[in-house]
Amino acid sequence: MENFFLKLSIMLVPGLMAITCHEVSHGFIANRFGDPTARSLGRLTLNPLKHLDIIGTLMVIVVGIGWAKPVPVNFNNLHNPKRDMIWVAAAGPVTNMILATVSAGLLRFIVAASEPVPDSSWLQLFLDPVVLMLAFSVYINLLLAIFNLIPLPPLDGGRVLVGLLPYRQAEALARVEPYGMIIIIVLVFFTDLFKYFIFPFLELGITFLAGPQNRLVFSVTQYLMR
Repeated sequence: MENFFLKLSIMLVPGLMAITCHEVSHGFIANRFGDPTARSLGRLTLNPLKHLDIIGTLMVIVVGIGWAKPVPVNFNNLHNPKRDMIWVAAAGPVTNMILATVSAGLLRFIVAASEPVPDSSWLQLFLDPVVLMLAFSVYINLLLAIFNLIPLPPLDGGRVLVGLLPYRQAEALARVEPYGMIIIIVLVFFTDLFKYFIFPFLELGITFLAGPQNRLVFSVTQYLMR
């Protein structure tokens, strides 16, 4: 039980920030392109309680990936629904990539700057949990970005593809959306999607962003996911 709460203390803040910022970015861009739905419902806020999905949050803690309540977007309100859908959908993964990049930069800086600090000092005791949370933030944000880029609606990659395809092909792909989550669940739990598609890109992203601290990110996430 003590081990559970230790892991929870490391994962909760970066996990909530990752999924909250992902959803807020969708609503923010939609508002900029003419759809005020998220703003009118009070969803353009970084207060995680406004976006919290209990099951999705538990999934972050248990399996390392989860979700928040989707920010509502009425694509018919957008100035140019087909074109603007691309920007609204892409906002989530782009936001996660930015958060992963910032987290990796801070991780590299703090680890390098804290090398002369004695392990038993109060400063090191403060920095250790920060380093662990930053390492998990790199992982969870990259994972959310890559996973959401799968080109299948209702995932963001699917909606981006709908916006890019010619109308006939876009309409055919859009008709898959009601069954999209079922297909995704089957792919996640009954295929090697993570092994052959998600994890190779995830490892590449962590290695690129974290640089010399990539082993730290891998070791922290392996410990948290056990």
